[in-house]
Amino acid sequence: MNMKVCLAGIELNNPVMTASGTFGSGEEYSEFVDLSKLGAVVTKGVANIPWSGNETPRIAETCGGMINAIGLQNPGIDVFIKRDLPFLKKYDTKIIVNVCGKTTQDYCEVVERLANEPVDMLEINISCPNVKEGGIAFGQNPCSVEAITKEVKKYAKQPIIMKLSPNVTDITETAKAAEAGGADVLSLINTLTGMKIDIHRRSFALANKTGGLSGPAVKPVAVRMVYQVAQAVKLPIIGMGGIVSAEDAIEFILAGASAVSVGTANFTNPTATLDVIEGIKAYMNRYQVANIQELIGAVK
Repeated sequence: MNMKVCLAGIELNNPVMTASGTFGSGEEYSEFVDLSKLGAVVTKGVANIPWSGNETPRIAETCGGMINAIGLQNPGIDVFIKRDLPFLKKYDTKIIVNVCGKTTQDYCEVVERLANEPVDMLEINISCPNVKEGGIAFGQNPCSVEAITKEVKKYAKQPIIMKLSPNVTDITETAKAAEAGGADVLSLINTLTGMKIDIHRRSFALANKTGGLSGPAVKPVAVRMVYQVAQAVKLPIIGMGGIVSAEDAIEFILAGASAVSVGTANFTNPTATLDVIEGIKAYMNRYQVANIQELIGAVK
């Protein structure tokens, strides 16, 4: 049975990875999960300088998921290179660094710093608010998506994954824009913008008022968007959004994803990624699938 997948020339031992922001940079989960068994570890977002994130409260449970407004809190690129990268290099897994920023220059600085580091791929989080455009996310405007992709590619030595926001009218337009800008891979979806109100206090559950909805509640939307994007572009896709089980992951693969990311499920089940890998193996055995490539985009 062959579970290897290839993303822009980078071969993963299997198609299962972590979703950025739900696994730290791996160390927190390493006592529960042998990182070498994962196709890749995707780090929490890394910026050019430390970010303190949003005010608390910034997490709330919702029906079928959670809503968060962490604000991409991170210690910055210097700490990441000194502390987190050496830890991840101990494991036989691919390292994908999620990059965030408030301006195009912010992104490019991080990408340039990582050019000669032992990193396999870079995932560019374009759901960040673009401060020069009044806080509208980079990923909500196809022209901005193409422009930032082109700019980041000038500094990148590793393949670039553009992480698409679902908070758009037509996600195929931003997918095509990323492809036109030179993206190597696409990942989708990021969180859906949501809100929760505490009716007893008559106040917002999050200090930020709105946050990103993730978990099983978003999966049908995510699967639909992955399918649409797979029909619209020729790039490999990493599918994510509400994956809890192998069955969920296989839905994304059948819809056209070459790989999948497990996110919110890690909070309730620290071994969720390993369970998904074993479940995919069992599915392949059951249906006598010799190569996972047979499943990618195989929905009829």
